[in-house]
Amino acid sequence: MPSPTITFAFIIATLYGSLFHLIRGGDVRRLAIYMLAGWLGFLLGQMVGMTTQFPLLNIGPIHMLPATVGSIVALFFTQFIILRSAK
Repeated sequence: MPSPTITFAFIIATLYGSLFHLIRGGDVRRLAIYMLAGWLGFLLGQMVGMTTQFPLLNIGPIHMLPATVGSIVALFFTQFIILRSAK
């Protein structure tokens, strides 16, 4: 059974990917891509926050600010790649 911390982080990252899909639009395939990008970006941001011991906006062991920034960067990077491959 996953810990509450992992569950909370997974829910937040899923919400980021879903909200990005709601704003940008697309089909179910893009929803899956955006959710995956949100998860990976959140994980990378969390790892950066843990490495640097970033002190702002921590919720327990989750470094929300770096994780959120990582998720947003990954989502926009994914959008850029999708638009480039569509041309």
